[in-house]
Amino acid sequence: MHFNLADLFESVVDAVPDRQALVCGDRRLTYAQLDERANRLAHHLLTVGVAPGDHVGVLLYNGTEYIECMLAAFKVRAVPVNINYRYVAGELRSLFHDSDLVGLVHQKALSSRVTEVGSTPRLRHLVFVDDHSNAQPPQGAVEFESVLAQGSPGRGFEGRSGDDLHIIYTGGTTGAPRGVMWRQEDLFFSGMAGGNPAGEPAQRPEDVAARAAAAGVLVTFPIPPLMHGAAQLGSFINFFIGGTVVLIPHFDPVEVWRLVERERVNTISLVGDAMARPLAEALAGGLQVDASALFVISSAGAIFSAAIREQLQALLPNVLLLDNFGASETGFQGRATPDSSPEAGLKFAMNSHTRVLDERLQPLPPGSRAIGRVALGGRVPLGYYNDPGKTREVFAEVDGMRWVMPGDMGVVNADGTVTVLGRGSVCINSGGEKIFPEEVEAVLKSHPAVFDALVIGVPDERWGERVAAIVAARPASNPTLEELRSHCEGRIARYKVPRLLVEVPEVVRSPSGKPDYGWARAVATGRTG
Repeated sequence: MHFNLADLFESVVDAVPDRQALVCGDRRLTYAQLDERANRLAHHLLTVGVAPGDHVGVLLYNGTEYIECMLAAFKVRAVPVNINYRYVAGELRSLFHDSDLVGLVHQKALSSRVTEVGSTPRLRHLVFVDDHSNAQPPQGAVEFESVLAQGSPGRGFEGRSGDDLHIIYTGGTTGAPRGVMWRQEDLFFSGMAGGNPAGEPAQRPEDVAARAAAAGVLVTFPIPPLMHGAAQLGSFINFFIGGTVVLIPHFDPVEVWRLVERERVNTISLVGDAMARPLAEALAGGLQVDASALFVISSAGAIFSAAIREQLQALLPNVLLLDNFGASETGFQGRATPDSSPEAGLKFAMNSHTRVLDERLQPLPPGSRAIGRVALGGRVPLGYYNDPGKTREVFAEVDGMRWVMPGDMGVVNADGTVTVLGRGSVCINSGGEKIFPEEVEAVLKSHPAVFDALVIGVPDERWGERVAAIVAARPASNPTLEELRSHCEGRIARYKVPRLLVEVPEVVRSPSGKPDYGWARAVATGRTG
């Protein structure tokens, strides 16, 4: 008995072939149609020599083609590799080398960057998705739809295994992107809710299709790019319950609400304030939309600030707002408690496999007040592809239990909940006091003149580091450092209050809304000389 993602998807297809699976723009695909298109691409991969274990890069905007590429790779036991479409040629070249790509499916509009990368040791086959741009595809690249037209619509693939791999490259917000290697069976249970997000995970592979056939159709809308793990996992969670996934090629708050109305969307997933604030402000600005089918908006990768949560809740009183905790290395780990907030403390009710480990990698007891590393045990990734050093740093085995510790620090409260302090890699050390940027950022963003903010540490001769705030103000606003410091005092301890303010037109984030602390540090240190 094994849980393989392609096998499980095909079982759902056979159970609900005519149910709508995927919507993007004007394209609508039933489960049978999506499966057929993936089969055609899979057979093409076989004809060009893609073998089990080979890596196929996906350099695409959101669209049905992204999901089709993932499924096609799974079907032939190849490994789809997500690639950030914002990367320039040098970054792409590094990732192509690191991930050992043998094939690449890319957006036609990004052709010049692919051409600039040039040859890499193993990359031998290119497919481009025609987006009607004027870009010139690289020499030898073939067009996606023509490939599908020539491929067989049937299955007939060799047997698969739960040991088949899927790789999710991290966003690289605090360092170089790394490929997280998941066994598909482990990812199914840790990252895809075991085929049953509302209850007990599947005990047998057959349970997945049976539940999907019996379930009503849930319409879910993952707004972030599929190149980020959370959107991939959210999509497949819904596929495994026979639901419909709605995609948008690029984030546009007005178009998001139009799709919510048109498709009768039930759940939205997004990444913190970077997406929630524009959505809230579109509604607050008078946009008329029927969102009566919507009942959940969940955030992963970044939390709602109290100000945005309050604004959204006032605008959508019947919608449940959820803050989820997890990472590419863990999948879902927990959900924020009702009394959690950046200002009061980010408290999460974690799943049964999550612990906070001390320096000896032993679980901290509830109420100890000690700070440790938030860890997931049991079904965890195998490590980082081509990075044994970082694998040893983040993954460990203790008394036969495998643990992964992506970098978040936390405290176990007396009631068993965990207060998450933030990533240790961006923690600011000022005079021996530890300051976690997320807490300060949330307080800054509650100021009426602040649209967005990032916080980092900059060198200080006396304290080692001091707190610097990179702030994008609202239109016609010009907050001063004194005003922001006054706003922060009384809400956070004085040593956490920013000592330096740098105003920018826009705070740089990844397409998913995650912070770019490297950019923020460069801006701040450039200002301080």
